[in-house]
Amino acid sequence: MKRHMIENTIVAYLGHEDSPDISNPIHSTEIAQAYGFQGPLVGGVTVWGWATDTILEALGKEWLSNGWAEYSFRQPTFPGDKLTIQANQDRSTNNWTINMINESNTVCVTGEVGLGNAPWTKEFVKPLSMTPNPEDNSKPSLSLEDTPINNDWNAMQVTFNNELATEFTTIKQITTNPLFTGESKIAHPSWIAGWAEQLMRHNFDIPTSMHTKSRVQHKQCVPINTLVIGGAHILDIYERKAHHFVNFDVLLQDNEGNEIAQLRHWTIFKIATKEERAKL
Repeated sequence: MKRHMIENTIVAYLGHEDSPDISNPIHSTEIAQAYGFQGPLVGGVTVWGWATDTILEALGKEWLSNGWAEYSFRQPTFPGDKLTIQANQDRSTNNWTINMINESNTVCVTGEVGLGNAPWTKEFVKPLSMTPNPEDNSKPSLSLEDTPINNDWNAMQVTFNNELATEFTTIKQITTNPLFTGESKIAHPSWIAGWAEQLMRHNFDIPTSMHTKSRVQHKQCVPINTLVIGGAHILDIYERKAHHFVNFDVLLQDNEGNEIAQLRHWTIFKIATKEERAKL
């Protein structure tokens, strides 16, 4: 009998060294506490990645090559938090809602997933510039005043090799799922989702950031030794509650131009300090 509700649990972990010297130090105890948080924030794509096995149980492997997800982060997740991952099917659409709930019964992440093309897929703006450029040693800051919108960012490329895959699934996104660890392993969907923040840091000097929302349309899987090229197009940049946000689209493709995934990403690139938040 087909299940219409699935529930799993996970105990949260950082997936990296707890150090202020990491690329995004809001995920370290020292910097997170300086901003008024109780401890290091677990990265958004890592948290969402914990829902992967639940989603695959609901939708099957096809989701990785012909499926979509939309999810938002409502509350931070900290190492040691026990999260309950709940998936419920909407029988009228066959889509599934995903909620990730901590031990205080607080919904930390909420989302929806489905097969085929998402209803918002046609809204994506594809970057025209997909020629990879090396990272500049003197990157500009992302700013409300000086960063133009409706522009492409510099593209980048990464080869998804066995070493990278093994490191990712044993440290960053720990899993024993043979889809991502076996001889014919493919890239984990949180590796795909992580491209947005990487592209932002490839182009700009970002001291700290907080991922708030994503839309992802999967178009094909990424097998070992695939050269992945990613480009981005900025849509908007704005301030809300003293935080500075950026919204941009991402296109991932292989070296033959086949599309792997499209993403729309919202992130806080300048987190308001405790003093700035106190003035609201």
